[in-house]
Amino acid sequence: MAIDSPAAAGAGTQSKLIAKHYKLLYLDTGKIYRYIGYLKLKSEKHFSYKLVEKKVKNLNLKFLKKKILQTDDVATSASLVARKKIIRDIVHKFQKKIAYNPPKKFNGSILDGRDITSIQLKNATFKFYITASLKVRAERRFKEYRNLKKEISLSEVIKSIKKRDKSDRNRKYGPLVKTKDSILINTTKLSKKACFKKIKAIMDRKLNN
Repeated sequence: MAIDSPAAAGAGTQSKLIAKHYKLLYLDTGKIYRYIGYLKLKSEKHFSYKLVEKKVKNLNLKFLKKKILQTDDVATSASLVARKKIIRDIVHKFQKKIAYNPPKKFNGSILDGRDITSIQLKNATFKFYITASLKVRAERRFKEYRNLKKEISLSEVIKSIKKRDKSDRNRKYGPLVKTKDSILINTTKLSKKACFKKIKAIMDRKLNN
C-alpha cells in the first residue's frame, strides 16, 4: 500500500491506523532520510555514500522511532541529503526490499512519503494521496510543536510548510505529485477517526470483491 502527501496532512497518522487494523508493516520513508541526515551530522568528515549504503542496508527500523531524529538540525540535514539522486537510489532500494518482503507476521506493508505512489510502489494494491488546506496543516504542526514545548509562532509554521511544499513539489528527483490512479483524501474537515473510516470503507470494498 502506498500513500503520498504534503507535510502535516495526516498521512502518518492514517498509515499507522491502517497498519494496525490490517496488520501491515508500516514504514515512514521520510524517517530514513532523517536517519541519513543524522549520520551526516554525526560522521562529519567520514560521511560517504559507501557509509550510507552500509548503514541503510543494515538499518534497524526501531531506530527510526528515536527522538534524536526529530530535531531541527537533523531535519535540515535530511532535506539536503534527500536532494541527491545517489542517496535516493540507496533509500529506494531499501524501501522496496521492506515493502515487498515484510516479515511473515505481517499481511503486507504500507509506506508513506512523497514519491511512493509515483516511483516507489507504482503497482501497489492501494494508492492514496492525502492532503489538507495549508491553514489546517499548519495548525496541526503548530499543535505538535506546542506539545513538544517548542517555542514557535503559527506564522513561522505556515512559512515553514510553504517552503517545504515548494521544495517537495519542485525537486528534481521524486517530486510530490498526485498520480492518476491515487485516491484523493482531503482531511481538512475530517477527524482522524472519520478519515480512517473513509479509507477503510474504500479498502474493504475492494478487498471483499
